[in-house]
Amino acid sequence: MLDTSAENRRRHSLDPHQPVWLFGYGSLIYKADFPFLERRPATIHDWARRFWQGSHDHRGTPDRPGRVVTLIQTPGALCTGMAYRITPDVFEHLDHREKNGYLRFRTPLTFADGDQADGLVYIATEDNAAFLGQTDELLIARHIATSQGPSGSNRDYLLQLAEALRDMDADDDHVFTIERHLLSL
Repeated sequence: MLDTSAENRRRHSLDPHQPVWLFGYGSLIYKADFPFLERRPATIHDWARRFWQGSHDHRGTPDRPGRVVTLIQTPGALCTGMAYRITPDVFEHLDHREKNGYLRFRTPLTFADGDQADGLVYIATEDNAAFLGQTDELLIARHIATSQGPSGSNRDYLLQLAEALRDMDADDDHVFTIERHLLSL
C-alpha cells in the first residue's frame, strides 16, 4: 500500500480544538509548507534517521524512485529534528504529502530547552511497499545523484537536509556520510 492517507485518518482521531505537536526529521525540518502555531527544535530517543525509504511521488517516480529518510528503531540513538505545534486540520495536507508509505505514530518529544511533550511523527516502516532498505552509503549517494521527481532532485533533498541539520548543530553521521559521497561523485 503506497497511499497511507486513509490509514492515517483512521489511526488517530484528533480533537479539532486541540493543537498537536508534529515531529519532522526530513524535509519537514526545512520545508514547512503548512501553517503552524509554534516551531521548536526537538529530539526523539531510540530512533535513527536513514535514507531507506523510496520516493515515488516527490523525489523520484514510480519507475525510478528516489531515496528519502525514514526512522529506524535504534536503541540509544537520538534523532534531532523540528517540532511544529499545529491544528489537527493541517493533517489533511500532511497526510497527502506523506502518503508514500508513511504512517503516523505517537512519540515523546524533548525540546532543546529540556521541556517534554507527546507528539506525532510520520514513519515509513519496513513493511510498506516503498521501503528500499539498508545498503551501503556510497550506493545510496549514487542512487540519490540520479533521482528526480515532481518535487525536484533527490540531490537537493539530501543537501538541504544536511544544511538544515548543520544549522541546528545536529550531528548525523549517516546523512553527512552520504552527503560527502554525493559531493565527490
